[in-house]
Amino acid sequence: MTDLCLSFAGEALARSLLDALPVPAGLHRGGALFASNPALQRLSGLSGSELGERPLERLLAEQDRPALTQAAAQCLCGDEPPALAATLLTRDASQRHVEITQRRLDIDGQPTVLITCVDHSDILHVQSSLFALSDMLRQIVDHAPLATFVIDMNHRVTHWNAACTALTGKAAHEMIGRTDTWRAFYPTERPLMADLVVDGLSGDALMARYGEAAQPSKLVQGCCEVEAFFGQLGDLGRWIFFTAAPLRNAEGEIIGAVGSMQDITTRKQAEEELMCHRNQLELLVEARTVELEASTAALTAFIDNAPIGVSYVRSHRIERCNRAMEKMFGMAEGSSIGRDTPSLFGGPQEFKAFLSAAGPELLAGRPTHQEQWLRRVDGERIWVQMNAFMPDPADPQWGSWWMVQDRTEVRAAQDELREQFERVRDTNRRLEEAQNQLLQSEKMASIGQLAAGVAHEINNPIGFVSSNLNTLRQYVDDILRLVDTGKTAIDQLPDEPLLDPVRRMREEIEIDYLREDLPQLLDESADGLSRVKKIVQDLKDFSRVDQSEWQEADLNAGLESTLNVVRNEVKYKAEVVKCLGTLPAVRCLAGQLNQVFMNLIVNASHAITGHGTITLSSGTEDRWAWIQVDDTGCGMSDEVRRRIFEPFYTTKEVGKGTGLGLSLAFSIVQRHAGAIQVRSTPGVGSSFRMWVPVDGPESLPPGSQPPCWG
Repeated sequence: MTDLCLSFAGEALARSLLDALPVPAGLHRGGALFASNPALQRLSGLSGSELGERPLERLLAEQDRPALTQAAAQCLCGDEPPALAATLLTRDASQRHVEITQRRLDIDGQPTVLITCVDHSDILHVQSSLFALSDMLRQIVDHAPLATFVIDMNHRVTHWNAACTALTGKAAHEMIGRTDTWRAFYPTERPLMADLVVDGLSGDALMARYGEAAQPSKLVQGCCEVEAFFGQLGDLGRWIFFTAAPLRNAEGEIIGAVGSMQDITTRKQAEEELMCHRNQLELLVEARTVELEASTAALTAFIDNAPIGVSYVRSHRIERCNRAMEKMFGMAEGSSIGRDTPSLFGGPQEFKAFLSAAGPELLAGRPTHQEQWLRRVDGERIWVQMNAFMPDPADPQWGSWWMVQDRTEVRAAQDELREQFERVRDTNRRLEEAQNQLLQSEKMASIGQLAAGVAHEINNPIGFVSSNLNTLRQYVDDILRLVDTGKTAIDQLPDEPLLDPVRRMREEIEIDYLREDLPQLLDESADGLSRVKKIVQDLKDFSRVDQSEWQEADLNAGLESTLNVVRNEVKYKAEVVKCLGTLPAVRCLAGQLNQVFMNLIVNASHAITGHGTITLSSGTEDRWAWIQVDDTGCGMSDEVRRRIFEPFYTTKEVGKGTGLGLSLAFSIVQRHAGAIQVRSTPGVGSSFRMWVPVDGPESLPPGSQPPCWG
């Protein structure tokens, strides 16, 4: 039992002193707290009344309750129990680690216990955290892949991780606690960088001790690093990257050092190999440079002496140019450098067109080849062949190389050859046209000869048919007189029975009808025979087999005979209106002009859809005779009208036209020194007027033209 026992007169005074205590405290007499100060209420989260209602031991965790009850009983008996470490339960079920002390008091003569609680929860939390942190740091050091060791201020090894063991061959139990750390690295005693750091040497002193190999760390102040070869490590020694950093306490005092090591042997070997390769590469580059300089010199000489123009262009400016290029464009030697390439073109549009054609090819990495006109500095135009390429289209710093060859003479020769070729082709075309026209003429001549032969053959039967028809008319007249005489006899002897058979026969054969119809039949037969004779004569006139030389001819008669020949082609398509004027005899090839008439009339008929009108007219003006054919057909567009006289050009369906009719007509009229004029309106019709000189082509002065068609 202790001698310390405080007595208070009055419970109120005791409560006042209790409230003044800064630590959580309360009063009890073996049961619940009958008084508690605000500090205890805040710690427990319970009010004073709640603390007074709850048994004292219920304030602690269950494992601490027996010890609290026993200590309270001892205190009431006058003993001083030791401080009790316990766990206090708060209102929100959290636990606080407290240290409980109990002291006996006498209040108004009654034994009372003063219980105080000191909250150690925060201190314990900090301690636990420090222990955990220390353990974590130890594990970090021990399990770090980087070889690491720690020495304290007495140079004693406190940590030696597994990586250190693997690197040095020294186990942790061999090194921890020792102060001779140098044995793991050197055969003789020599302080490590970590030892020098613990001794407080500055960075300059460390570098002086280790030489130029030591460098201050750029990451940690006071830390140094060095690369050194340690011959004792491994079979052949190792290159180690060694760092040492000080460990300081809260006051900044050095209490130890941490050293870390990294095996850089492989890197050093790679550096040595790289250095060897570098030296070899430098020798190779030097040799290649010599070769390249020789090649460049040879290439430069080749470019400078090349017979074609060679230039290097970048940003539309010439940066390099050989003499052949300067000579080609009439430049003074060396004056081409810096010249704008657009100035070598005929104008901005030509340069823009050139870029549009060549630019996409060059940017795509493909060479470009083209020929075009360029301009010398004196303004003369030259035809050149250009070949170009870009060494690296992806790099905008690169320009392009151009090889230019003057092909002006070749172009002139090509143009001359092309002109000669065009002349030959035109000659061939005219020959082909003449050949086809000749074939057509021969064909028409053959048809004319055939028609003349047919007409001649028809003339013979027509002659005797005509003669027999005249004789038949005489016979019929005699028979009709006989019939008339018989009728007179019958009329005079009406009662004569011998004439009854005659009367019956006259009635059976309708003699009166025959008397009227028979002369009409003879007249119609004579008219048909005359028409046949006219057709045969027109056929002979159209063919003109006996008139193949230049002679005087009636064009109106030729037009009439031609119309009769083609009437069957026309009569179902159109009504023919003739407005023929008086024409003098025209010196011409009548048979050929008849063929022109036929082609114009047949074409007019073919141009009519349904039924229309064809108008034939003629006239003279200034010693020129003209024949005109108008139709109410479909007409022609300007494009068709410009081409109608071309050989083999036709607008008819395949198989219905050769395209030679109007071409042949045009040639025939040209042979007569005449012309064919055309007017046409689509949907309205066409008009063709043929002009020929009345006195023949030899009567005209050179350059004569027919009058204008007014």
